[in-house]
Amino acid sequence: MEKNIVIKGAKENNLKGVDLTIPRDKMIVFTGLSGSGKSSLAFDTIYAEGQKKYVESLSSYARQFLGLMKKPDVQLIEGLSPAISIDQKTTNKNPRSTVGTVTEIYDYLRLLYARVGIPHCPVCGREISSQSVDTIVDHIMAHDEGTRLTIMAPIIKGRKGEHKNVISRIKRDGFIRIRLDGEMVRVDEQEEFNLNKNLKHTIDIVIDRIVLRPENRSRIAEAVELAVREGEGATNVLFQSKAEDGKTKDAEETFSTQLACPEHGVGIDEMEPRMFSFNAPYGSCETCTGLGFTLKIDDDNVVTEPSKSILDGAMGQVFSTMDAMGFYRQMLNQLAVDHKTDLSVPYKDLPIDFRNELLHGTGSRKLKYTYT
Repeated sequence: MEKNIVIKGAKENNLKGVDLTIPRDKMIVFTGLSGSGKSSLAFDTIYAEGQKKYVESLSSYARQFLGLMKKPDVQLIEGLSPAISIDQKTTNKNPRSTVGTVTEIYDYLRLLYARVGIPHCPVCGREISSQSVDTIVDHIMAHDEGTRLTIMAPIIKGRKGEHKNVISRIKRDGFIRIRLDGEMVRVDEQEEFNLNKNLKHTIDIVIDRIVLRPENRSRIAEAVELAVREGEGATNVLFQSKAEDGKTKDAEETFSTQLACPEHGVGIDEMEPRMFSFNAPYGSCETCTGLGFTLKIDDDNVVTEPSKSILDGAMGQVFSTMDAMGFYRQMLNQLAVDHKTDLSVPYKDLPIDFRNELLHGTGSRKLKYTYT
């Protein structure tokens, strides 16, 4: 690879046989008086020559958006790579069009993310990965022999409620133990569990308790397989071993056979390029649909005279000139009745909740009104 871009005999426009050597991979600035030949050298000579190489790499669809420049008046240019020139003016009126999409660089970026990207949980930042049952078992077997294992299936994770149906189902399915809010409990020795419905609870089914030995591998595999089936793809494994001081050392790991965070349940589909395209519904933001902005009401532009009442023109001619029995006027009347609000009061003195619903809607809340 050449270390420099070498230009000889540049005569484009007002250039007088300019010879120049420019280092590659550096930030280069052309500066000088107006008319000194900056644009002639940078755009009409260097870029015009590099553009030909770049356009050759594009699809015929992309070429239609890029006008070809005439061959520059220059004797020699060496060490020049395919070039991109970023203009201040847009070449495409598509609001989703960017430098990356027009130049097709974004296609390679999407492919890069899809093939080598590593997803992470947006809640805890933990890497999201899927594991097979065999992989999970291999990881467990890598621990020290003699370690006591408690293989569990997470059923409830930090949810409020009494969860009576869940515990009844666990009993009915023949399981003996659960871990309830961190405590091991036998479900076969207790008729009812009176959980506080206002507190969050976490429940794991204890699938099996095993001592880690090579001959127990098949039993461990069966327990893991049952755990991920009961835990909808996730399993918690508690490792208990003896420390050097003789005390019991506990460690717990969570595994998942799905592409999801086992702790928070945040899951994603298998990554593919379209997931990273803001031009496609599959990958675009659900809020702005890939535009990068949203349209919202500017309260100050709608309510121009807040010292007046709505019926006297606080919102211009909206409502103030409507028939008192008209369709939209009846909607306004019912909203006022629902909020026990007097429409003759100046807008600025109306309740905040009423004003918000007037301008932005009632959302999922429904009102019943009559129109004849």
